[in-house]
Amino acid sequence: MNLGWGANSIPELGWWVWLFLIWELVWKGLALWRAARNEHKWWFVAIMVVNSVGILPIVYLVWFAKRKMG
Repeated sequence: MNLGWGANSIPELGWWVWLFLIWELVWKGLALWRAARNEHKWWFVAIMVVNSVGILPIVYLVWFAKRKMG
């Protein structure tokens, strides 16, 4: 009886999935770094938990992260 589990049952990921993974990793990394530096603990947790294809990290970076002057 074959339940469909095994090395041959995992579908190959398309190039667009890899593109989304890299996109999310870059934005999430930048936002997590900034949230940690600014001591925004709730933003850090939200960005870490929610997978939003980069939308939540971009929102944080654009509107809520402190910008250093000079």
